[in-house]
Amino acid sequence: MTETSHAEPQSPPIPRALFVYLLLYGGMTVLAGMLAFKQVRLWPSSLAVEAGIFSFLILVVISSTVAQLYGRSLANKLVWWGFIPLLIASMLMQLVLKLPASVEMLQFRADDLAAFERVNSQLWRVWMAGPAAYIVSLLLNVWIFSRLRGTGNGGTVSLMVRGAVASALSQALDSVIFITLAFYGEFAIRDLLIGQVLAKVTLSFVLVPFLITGGVALARWLDARDAVTTR
Repeated sequence: MTETSHAEPQSPPIPRALFVYLLLYGGMTVLAGMLAFKQVRLWPSSLAVEAGIFSFLILVVISSTVAQLYGRSLANKLVWWGFIPLLIASMLMQLVLKLPASVEMLQFRADDLAAFERVNSQLWRVWMAGPAAYIVSLLLNVWIFSRLRGTGNGGTVSLMVRGAVASALSQALDSVIFITLAFYGEFAIRDLLIGQVLAKVTLSFVLVPFLITGGVALARWLDARDAVTTR
């Protein structure tokens, strides 16, 4: 009797760095919306920024790194598919808000329940504003970053400059779209808007160049390790 061989199907290989960055990217899209509800002060100035800026910086770095190593087309796909975890998280939040709380929570943690529902029930404008600002600004970031690249790869300095310029312009636009849609009419947004733009532009030139070069170096190291282990 001839035994039938059931070979395990081989999936197309995904570079290790790309796989890691895809996972991190999906998490940051969700976390950015959650953090955005809180405004924080950037010491030692009095500038106010929504805390989602920290997650968004990581999104900018990842999308630019992917564009640098794997191409603009894949980076654009990453931005578009980033909607999915954001959409699912939003739907799950609405479901959780509608589900009744447990008897124990009502009896012993009523204050926690009230705080949770108060904050997250007001997140709908943030959840609506986030995708609009997200898609416009990150696609713009990838476009500017790729256009400034020209026909060559350039060196480290070129990478840092392109990353800073693309991040500064795209995040300034992100601030205008997000804060206007999320908070207009809730309170005076001028100071927050000015602070957000200044903070994002400043961080784009201070942090993003080093984060992008670090992200590219890490990706190359991960892919090199992957190549060694698969030999």
